[in-house]
Amino acid sequence: MVKSICSLLLLGFFLGCGGEKDPSKFFDIQLEGRKNQFQQNQSVGVALKNKKDLQIGDVTYSIDGKTLPLDGNKIKLDVERLGNKKLTASFDLEGNPIEITKKIKVLAATPPQVYTYEVLNTYPHNPSDYTQGLEFNGQTLYESTGKKGASKVKKLNYETGEVLQEIEIDNSVFGEGITILNDKLYHLTWQSGIGYVYDASNLNRLESFTYGQSKEGWGLCNNGEVLYKSDGTEKIWMLDPNTLTEQGFIETVTNKSIFNKANELEYVDGKIYANVYQKESMMIIDAATGAIEGVINFGGLKNNVSKGGADWDDVNSVLNGVAYNKERGTFFVTGKNWDKLFEVTIKKK
Repeated sequence: MVKSICSLLLLGFFLGCGGEKDPSKFFDIQLEGRKNQFQQNQSVGVALKNKKDLQIGDVTYSIDGKTLPLDGNKIKLDVERLGNKKLTASFDLEGNPIEITKKIKVLAATPPQVYTYEVLNTYPHNPSDYTQGLEFNGQTLYESTGKKGASKVKKLNYETGEVLQEIEIDNSVFGEGITILNDKLYHLTWQSGIGYVYDASNLNRLESFTYGQSKEGWGLCNNGEVLYKSDGTEKIWMLDPNTLTEQGFIETVTNKSIFNKANELEYVDGKIYANVYQKESMMIIDAATGAIEGVINFGGLKNNVSKGGADWDDVNSVLNGVAYNKERGTFFVTGKNWDKLFEVTIKKK
């Protein structure tokens, strides 16, 4: 009886002081080993510390709205999308629903595999082009270029480098990635917070759109239903191709850390191939979970490029641009101000 009265008094103080907005002052989620970083599907010991020994109902744990059943005192981190998460403990306190959270990181279960490449063919590429996006539509190659005053979208004969059609972008914006879906070409700009939609057949502009929560515009790709957009952080956003609104995101992670700098993107068979900004490498990302399943080492490819052009910059003229040719079953890669376009196969090292 005394304990019940004390519990009610504490609850009254808790609610009267606005404590319902900060229940962690009375409770705390404690995890095995006092860690906050785990792997997907790992079983982790969990307990709710009840600092005032208040009478509470059964505790349930969840992440992203998905309940994680208790097995003894353990929960299994069975979550689909990896990265920064909030583990939520839900329970009743004297008939009042309470939720408290703890920030954790859920990482990939296994380390990335290492891949290398083989060059099959080499084609000409305009060394004045600061490549930001690369995409095939049939056998026509589309390319977007960057820098203010030099940003363009163009259609190319990939074998000869001949420009079939091109449009210039307003001098005030810095062009970024592109992707093509349902005969529409979607195009990002870097820091202007705006993107464009074109008719892919003639490059006539159809509309523009603004970004939501995503920080900047970097790379674009699509899976036939949604667009994926990188923004220079660990997040890759999903966009509705009709409304261009952001529908959520995945975070790119390895088994050890959350990783950022995904740049130009290409989607192939459930995986996102992403250039790593200013690195001679590319990530293979599971589009559902964000797990970085592979890393392609493109070391040495840049040595095959002539570096004497007027636009060459030793710091910024880096690997960027990846397009998959479905008919040939090969990838095409290039870089900013590179004078060559490479057709490659990717294989495990």
